[in-house]
Amino acid sequence: MGATFLRPVDSGDLPEYPEELTDPHLTNDFFTMWWHDRWLQSKLHRNATLEVQGAALNLFFLSRKQVPVGSLPSEGRELAHLLRIDVAYWERLNREPVGPLHKWERYAYREEIVLGHPVVIEVALNALQKRDERKASNEAKAVYQRQQRLADDMRKLKCDERICQDRRLIERLDAWLLENHHGQRRWPQFETSLARALDHAYRSGWMTTGGRSP
Repeated sequence: MGATFLRPVDSGDLPEYPEELTDPHLTNDFFTMWWHDRWLQSKLHRNATLEVQGAALNLFFLSRKQVPVGSLPSEGRELAHLLRIDVAYWERLNREPVGPLHKWERYAYREEIVLGHPVVIEVALNALQKRDERKASNEAKAVYQRQQRLADDMRKLKCDERICQDRRLIERLDAWLLENHHGQRRWPQFETSLARALDHAYRSGWMTTGGRSP
């Protein structure tokens, strides 16, 4: 790309691209949130030609498949290759008053220079946050369901119902079993491990009834 479009800069003067977006696995996302109102009100949509708008939109979506996520190569030939157009066509688009790289800026990424757009970075970070929230929610749900099954297994061993409903005790037993029971919690193999866990709980003072109904 000619200096007409992006002025060369020393990478030491550039902001670092967000480290959170450097995980290659993030490129597996197949959905991108799109704020259509922001797009329709943007200078790019209002003032750029349809050709430029089309190229810009494709670059937005192509950037989600790059590493780091949401970035673009800084070289014009690579950008033209991504868009599957020749370099001359790419350069002509960039000579428009509002070009396809409107508001894209240079960032330092390790030993390279990449392009980043504030809105694209914002969307990518938002998607990462949502993914982490879903993962945490799913993990919490899995723990809750595992502990519910543990209480049911304790009922199979005729444990006192008060013990089966003791959340603190269930959490302690679950943690002990995670460390000391290998494999899935399937009967009859799990019965032995659960009996050992209950015995450990009683000897450790986690309960006072011995874990069994009278």
